[in-house]
Amino acid sequence: MPAPSPTLRHLDQLMAQLLDGVIVLDPTGMILNANAAALHMHGLERLEDLGETVEAYAERFTLLSATGQPLRRRDYPLFRLLAGEPFLDEVVQVMPSGEDQARWVHEVRDVTMDVDGGEADYLALVLSDVSARFDAEARFNAMFQANPAPALVVRLSDLRLIRVNPGFLALTGFAETDLIDKPLFGLDLLGGMQRSIEIKRLIQQGRVVPQTECELLVADGSRRLALFAGQPIDVTKDDALLLTFADLEPRRQAQDALAASERHLLAVFEMAPVAMAVTQGRDFAISRVNAAFRAMTGYHTPSSASDGSTPWEDRAELAAAERIVEEHGTLRDGEARLRTRGGEWVDCIVSAEAIDIDGVDCVLWAYQDVTERRRDELELAQAIDGVMQDATWLSRSILDKLATLRRPSVQPVAEDLSPREREVLALICDDLDDTAIAARLNVSRNTVRNHVARIYAKLGVNRRSGAVIWGRERGMGSRGS
Repeated sequence: MPAPSPTLRHLDQLMAQLLDGVIVLDPTGMILNANAAALHMHGLERLEDLGETVEAYAERFTLLSATGQPLRRRDYPLFRLLAGEPFLDEVVQVMPSGEDQARWVHEVRDVTMDVDGGEADYLALVLSDVSARFDAEARFNAMFQANPAPALVVRLSDLRLIRVNPGFLALTGFAETDLIDKPLFGLDLLGGMQRSIEIKRLIQQGRVVPQTECELLVADGSRRLALFAGQPIDVTKDDALLLTFADLEPRRQAQDALAASERHLLAVFEMAPVAMAVTQGRDFAISRVNAAFRAMTGYHTPSSASDGSTPWEDRAELAAAERIVEEHGTLRDGEARLRTRGGEWVDCIVSAEAIDIDGVDCVLWAYQDVTERRRDELELAQAIDGVMQDATWLSRSILDKLATLRRPSVQPVAEDLSPREREVLALICDDLDDTAIAARLNVSRNTVRNHVARIYAKLGVNRRSGAVIWGRERGMGSRGS
């Protein structure tokens, strides 16, 4: 005995149990029935408010596409159903006629039913309410498009790109059509990754991808250094992975430029004809010396010049020079005597400048060998002394010139000092210490120390005794000559 054919009553009973909405039509366009879920998705409680026919439905409701474009009536799902056009899981936005804001979002599909195996006797539109998902997806899409960070979305089912934002297009130079629906790994976007097998497995599994550096492919075929991370998302229709990127290429270019600049500076440092050394840290340990320094002193490595000793003859002079550099960042035309590795002495004019190397505080020292000049000056002074032992036969003008040669004028002149610095120097020449000078001038001791440091720098001396001699030779102080 054949099974009985389903009736509309059987269909009504089935529809009442469904969570999805169902609207049943006959082939003429009459709306025969709709379950409670379908009515609720239109904000209705009674079937007659839905409309007796498809035309009446279209009078009561306005439909938009998923992208918000108004649909023509013949593109409404009910009209397409009557026309025999199949469709599956299409999204439409629905609102009562006369309103300008969609109230509901439906995902619809078609169903046809026949009783005797011939033409369709009934047509049904099955609706799912996806308003919440659609709103979340719309908000995500707005945020995704506005996000300045380059980003793309990968569908997990086939690992194809389904979204790219303007930031990613700007970074890579690709057009959207170059990327959408293309396989992520087929494009070879992510090259040069460490632990690439592990990272690819995390992407394939839709798991969190930690921050990873890669060589990102750009439109011209070159690569940019980038940092990316992945996060699974559920605000799209399909399970997906959001990949966000940070451009590291400017940092790499800056590092390359800095490295090239440092190489150039090292070449200049090494080739400079003046003896140079670099010290670092608060203990002024020698970290680098150039060829001229090695030739002058015989110290061939930094360690050989910083093994607990110092090439300076007078440690007090070295300490004074280091203190001036610490306080003022610079030293000009100081005096030093260096001991070579062979035990000889080299008289030098020394200058120094505080510098930064790879974030480390360093000092660059330059030494000008004046040993020969000092020897010549000494020999000349001795010759003058010998001549002046019996100078009765010389005219007074010649004697004056010889005296000038014996004690040449020293630069700078007193006018290079400010009035306050001359005042401080005069008190130094009277053998007053910093505390006494501060009391005499009614200033702080620290202010006096700053004046003294500037006086040393301008005079090119490192010790108080040198400043006293310089000042007294020019008549400064109560005992000036």
